[in-house]
Amino acid sequence: MKEKKILYVSSEVIPYLPETEISSMAFEAPKMINKQGGQIRIFMPKYGNINERRHQLHEVIRLSGINLVINDVDMPLIIKVASIPKERIQVYFIDNEEYFKRKATLTDEKGNLFSDNDERAIFFAKGVIETVKKLNWSPDIIHVHGWLASLLPLYLKEYYKDEPLFSESKVVTSIYKQSFDNSLNKEMLNKIGFDNIEGTSVKTLENPTYTNIMKVAIDYSDGLIIGSKEVSEDLKQYLDNCNKPVLEFHDQDTFAEAYTNFYTNQL
Repeated sequence: MKEKKILYVSSEVIPYLPETEISSMAFEAPKMINKQGGQIRIFMPKYGNINERRHQLHEVIRLSGINLVINDVDMPLIIKVASIPKERIQVYFIDNEEYFKRKATLTDEKGNLFSDNDERAIFFAKGVIETVKKLNWSPDIIHVHGWLASLLPLYLKEYYKDEPLFSESKVVTSIYKQSFDNSLNKEMLNKIGFDNIEGTSVKTLENPTYTNIMKVAIDYSDGLIIGSKEVSEDLKQYLDNCNKPVLEFHDQDTFAEAYTNFYTNQL
């Protein structure tokens, strides 16, 4: 993997958020590639419950300062950065006061999904891509973790399809077990439509459930990795029929060789 450039985009990463399957693998995979001599970048949202002082986050002025249009509203993009102690790994944080200042990640104190999670997902996807453009860094592989990050394959292949920086980039999405019930805001499809992304490929987002969001990510990815020991039968079937390379589940003890081979030989 020496000199291979891999962009990791995740809804959560340790040590900034508690340990979960997603936050752990979004740390372990780049750490492994880093040790193999690959070049990596990690992006995650800057939720309000991340302690900026303790983790020594600071704003990167040269990358901040642009506005992203979300559903016809200008939303300022703020980029912060921190280094994971002892690992020499930098993490970039996508921030915006309206979307990420609240002291929580994806749900309120009663466990209800935030009503603007759909817009936060759109903002995160566009924010990552715009920041990588500013860095002028062309990744060989983009590896997506977590449903809040899972609009990135769609936006990369549709909204940014003419962007030369990503013309050779391959997108891998990890599919994890279902992490929320019910659905996101029913207006999600209209908001994506505002970016002139339309057609049968995204029609499934008329009902933006966890499963349907992940189906769109599968449709727009070049390879898939099963990130949980158990995923829903619906998603399993969808993966079986997607005609794309799919890597079966590997735990943290066995993933390194499997992921390396997948990145190298299957994409």
